[in-house]
Amino acid sequence: MGRITRRSLTVAAAGALAGAGTAGEALAAGRAARQRRELRGMWLATVANRDWPSRPGLPAEQQRAELLAFLDTAVRRRLNAVIFQVRPTADALWPSPYEPWAEYLTGAQGRDPGWDPLGTAVREAHRRGLELHAWFNPYRIANHTDPGRLVPTHPARRHPEWVVRYGGKLYYNPGLPEVRRFVQDAMLDAVVRYGIDAVHWDDYFYPYPVAGQVFDDDDAFARHGTGFPDRAAWRRDNIDRLVSETAARIRRLGRGVRFGISPFAVWRNAATDPRGSQTTAGVQTYDDLYADTRGWVRRGWLDYVVPQVYWNIGFAAADYAKLVPWWADVVRGTGVRLYIGEALYKAGDPAQPAPWQDPAELSRHLTFDRDFPQVRGNVFFSAKEVAADRNGAMARVVADHYGCRVRPPR
Repeated sequence: MGRITRRSLTVAAAGALAGAGTAGEALAAGRAARQRRELRGMWLATVANRDWPSRPGLPAEQQRAELLAFLDTAVRRRLNAVIFQVRPTADALWPSPYEPWAEYLTGAQGRDPGWDPLGTAVREAHRRGLELHAWFNPYRIANHTDPGRLVPTHPARRHPEWVVRYGGKLYYNPGLPEVRRFVQDAMLDAVVRYGIDAVHWDDYFYPYPVAGQVFDDDDAFARHGTGFPDRAAWRRDNIDRLVSETAARIRRLGRGVRFGISPFAVWRNAATDPRGSQTTAGVQTYDDLYADTRGWVRRGWLDYVVPQVYWNIGFAAADYAKLVPWWADVVRGTGVRLYIGEALYKAGDPAQPAPWQDPAELSRHLTFDRDFPQVRGNVFFSAKEVAADRNGAMARVVADHYGCRVRPPR
């Protein structure tokens, strides 16, 4: 299938009604089709083989077939964007000059899988009329704490002074300017080499708090924290710089590539800050991840934001019906597109509360979103659940809201 074009949508919409109405009605349908731009996306996670490949070490052709099957699933569900995780742990799903091949492909970090997953994903997504957003994790190095398990040429082994052990994982230290430059270079290599539609980050900046542990950046703070009132302000500035510099570098490339971030949905609780949401969440991105997600939007550094509103309508601590209006207000007047991240993975999970056992819960989310014109689409976590659809929640969304394929916003 080719790209979805404006003419193809207009003709399809007009043709659908041409036999039943006047030429004027057909033209009106065509105009409506042109206006019905919204993002319908799914995350395709590769860390720990969450979605793809199904296991490390598969033959290249089987890996490729599984990847294409997910793209076909997106088409079947009438989606128009796939957010593909291509740098899960300071590694790469393309032949990067900066970082080793990801171990999730072959089972051994640095081993050439014999093909180019990112290049294939871009080409095949576009053939199917899908956007391909390349999803990067800036600072996570490994889901363990042993640098010796990294390939000998890994930048984290060449620069052990860049590395912090925390919470059973290895991270690059966001407080080092040389780290900030390196991770930008590593990510932007994919922008230069491939026709991706967007650079996408998830919710990991400084790591989520781990009880009883301290993120050891004392030396970096001593060297670079002069002039800040406290360490928290310095850490937020480090992440602000990463975001603003990356945005500027993407725009300077002049390729029309967008920049989007999918944060944990609670910036701050209203009890902490009157500008915050009416929530009582245990994590606040501003205070715990040092990520001023609201500020990034208000300053116009992003092209889009996808808050992970991973709770049901009526959830006491973080109500979907309170967070969506809050985010709609944040983006108002900024020009930043707002898409809502949806917890499809919770649908039908017996460990989740009663609302998630109802196949209509997610459909109700999209119905609720229609009252907020700032909401321009939804993204579902994640691809495995989009395909398997444990309790029929995805099928219900498609039946209720995705009557035909549409183009994403630009």
